[in-house]
Amino acid sequence: MPQPSVPAPNQMSLRQELSELLLVAAGAVPGAVMRWQVGVHLDDNNLVVNVFGAFILGWLVGLPLRPRRQLLIGIGFCGSLTTFSSWMVHCVTFIAKGDWPAALGLIGLTLGLGLGAAALGVMLGRAWFRR
Repeated sequence: MPQPSVPAPNQMSLRQELSELLLVAAGAVPGAVMRWQVGVHLDDNNLVVNVFGAFILGWLVGLPLRPRRQLLIGIGFCGSLTTFSSWMVHCVTFIAKGDWPAALGLIGLTLGLGLGAAALGVMLGRAWFRR
């Protein structure tokens, strides 16, 4: 008689997978709506959303790791808010126009501000947790 299969230790139950999927989706909707509104009101300003997203992710890293929070805010919200692909398209558009200084400036500015925002977020998250 065949033995019933036992799931591997790292396999999630369907219920747990659905729970995590719902957390990601619940975070993704407001992130996508905020991204859309930034595009409407700030002329599709990728710099703003990418730096803000870096700050929020840094803040999460500064807090004690809670997988549900990471799924909701980190993957869901920030994942749909931040726009790596749009950032790259803007850089390629500058390059196609022959405007290398603008492309390199956008890359440098986004990376510099993003790293600074992430570092600030980590520091503030840790400070908040210590209170």
